[in-house]
Amino acid sequence: MSVEARLAELGITLPQAAAPVASYVPVVVQGGLVHVSGQLPFIDGKLVTGRLGEDVAVERGQEAARACGLMILAQLKAALIPLDSVARVVKLGGFVNSTADFTDQPKVVNGASDLMVDVFGDAGKHARAAVGVPSLPLGAAVEVDAIIALQGD
Repeated sequence: MSVEARLAELGITLPQAAAPVASYVPVVVQGGLVHVSGQLPFIDGKLVTGRLGEDVAVERGQEAARACGLMILAQLKAALIPLDSVARVVKLGGFVNSTADFTDQPKVVNGASDLMVDVFGDAGKHARAAVGVPSLPLGAAVEVDAIIALQGD
């Protein structure tokens, strides 16, 4: 089954790829790897903001991380990288805007990780970091970046 067919089966419509908010490019392809810059969580066109452990529940954080994962896929498409050319999601980096005593960052970033497995199957299983940070750009609750291997490289 193609990735596009899998997305349709899951009822997923990818968002429009967000423009960079500073001096960087969203996607760089080098040596068969795609490096996707950190993506922020937009749900229904609105940025999910706030801090886990303060005013954002773990479940909302998971939704935000999933939204970041959807934006990663949207960035691939915007860079004209066919989703069927993905050989493996190599690594996700998850950054969670959280209080000093919040320790469920891994549960939050599962929102993005689970999406990659749902979409790519075993090729979506990846290495990962889930890190708590005191703030993120624009007050976002979560940010996720990715390294993805392409087929044939």
